[in-house]
Amino acid sequence: MSDEVQPGHVRIRLDLSYDGSEFSGWAKQAGGRRTVQGEVEDALRTVTRSRETYELAVAGRTDAGVHARGQVAHVDLPREVWAEHHVKLLKRLAGRLPKDVRVWALREAPSGFNARFSAVWRRYAYRVTDNPGGVDPLLRGHVLWHDWPLDVDAMNEAARGLLGEHDFAAYCKKREGATTIRTLQELSLVRGEDGIVTATVRADAFCHNMVRSLIGALLFVGDGHRGPDWPAKVLAAGVRDSAVHVVRPHGLTLEEVGYPADELLAARNKEARNKRSLPGAGCC
Repeated sequence: MSDEVQPGHVRIRLDLSYDGSEFSGWAKQAGGRRTVQGEVEDALRTVTRSRETYELAVAGRTDAGVHARGQVAHVDLPREVWAEHHVKLLKRLAGRLPKDVRVWALREAPSGFNARFSAVWRRYAYRVTDNPGGVDPLLRGHVLWHDWPLDVDAMNEAARGLLGEHDFAAYCKKREGATTIRTLQELSLVRGEDGIVTATVRADAFCHNMVRSLIGALLFVGDGHRGPDWPAKVLAAGVRDSAVHVVRPHGLTLEEVGYPADELLAARNKEARNKRSLPGAGCC
């Protein structure tokens, strides 16, 4: 699949963050629901005084209620529009965008860059507290309250059994024609001095509900309802387990997206479009 920038256009990388509480996710939807993509595209059209809406492509399409600190997107703008507006575009977007979404950087992307397909990993954080008094009111929109004491060591033991390349069908909401094979590069949990447990989850890509399902399984281990070997057994079974709960979205934040060196962007772009299979897996 070709990803060439059309003649007379320039590809722009955007780095942005948002509080997902009042959004119906990243992607535009029918019915007028408020989305991050819709807000940014509307603002971009307004500040460039364009009749056309320039469509954004994004590194990770976050669900309703999920936050982002290090989201990355790209947009292809006519070269004359970029030349006219780029000096003041960032400040004008700040004046036009609602306060729960910010664009922090705008720059011409290197050749071969695609916000989604050039990425080599995405890193999320999920934050949860088991404080018997609940969540700090100032953090309630970003931290889940779990009303059982959590054993972080047991959760980390369970997490180690999930690392590597696997078919994560047991932890994903299946989408027609999409693979559920992913490489989970990091899954670790740390309890901070404030008592909040932060799970760091990094993979080459994620399928729908994967992070929130993984956290749901680890919480069952942490509170003693399941043993540390249980999440890996669920993974090996390859089917959804009714005991694996998809935890609420507000504890989840996309923290960072990683890209290769500029000279490797095009190759990564092409590689990421290939449908994956596990070694030895049949075609049918």
